[in-house]
Amino acid sequence: MRPPSSTASGAFIAASSPNGIGSNEVLLETKNISLAFKGVTALSGVTFDVRKSEICALIGPNGAGKSSLLNVINGIYRAQSGEIVFDGRHFRKMTPIDAARRGIGRTFQHNELSPRLSALDNVLTGLASRGKTTSCENAFRIGRDRAERQHFLALAEKVVAFLGLQKHVHKSVSTLPYGIQKRVDLARALVSEPKLLLLDEPMAGMNQDEKQDMRGIVSEVNSRFGTTIVLIEHDIGIVMQLAHHIVVLDYGRKIADGTPEQVRNNADVIKAYLGENYGRD
Repeated sequence: MRPPSSTASGAFIAASSPNGIGSNEVLLETKNISLAFKGVTALSGVTFDVRKSEICALIGPNGAGKSSLLNVINGIYRAQSGEIVFDGRHFRKMTPIDAARRGIGRTFQHNELSPRLSALDNVLTGLASRGKTTSCENAFRIGRDRAERQHFLALAEKVVAFLGLQKHVHKSVSTLPYGIQKRVDLARALVSEPKLLLLDEPMAGMNQDEKQDMRGIVSEVNSRFGTTIVLIEHDIGIVMQLAHHIVVLDYGRKIADGTPEQVRNNADVIKAYLGENYGRD
């Protein structure tokens, strides 16, 4: 399946248009983030900014701390020092449910989908943090329950249509091809209309055609809706095509931070990650 076209149905994100990459308005700041597990350093004083409406790629060797950094940003881990500034608010501690309610969506390297549920039901779980009804209203289908269910279903149907998942919505996720499962995971993150979308290796395990499809989807989410995106990706060709801004980690430290061209020519990045032969015929 090809990436969505500019006429893809359903505008499911609240932002009406991108702010433009030229904007200096910052949505996310990590300030001196340090994290260790039983004395083993995962992150050491990591500081960088992500502007509104840009795609920022985190790259680096395996074990560099990339996923750990995403886990700090959305509250799965709590850093031993440093802070996160998101949308102008400072946080030393944030839980995943707080992050979701404040507008941070997340996908994972390994799909965290419920395999026995349908694709549509998995997408709907992405709206759990937005529910306003009580457990009593849910149980007896009274009060606000009906209106909320209808609203959530409409949001889910729009994101499903945008990602071309209509024919898969009633199928159990466990029966779907891997590439389609990754789209379902993305739909679950998008359905809550996040301000910031964190993508942990959204193209892992895909063939080259599937990667290009996902690259097109990520690019269109960013360009059409102004969604700010931070992604981890090992395919450096995809990164150079997609990212406006790249942060490079090595052994938990930031070794580079800049445009794709700046990073491509950085001696430390070439030595630690790209290799001396990068870019040569």
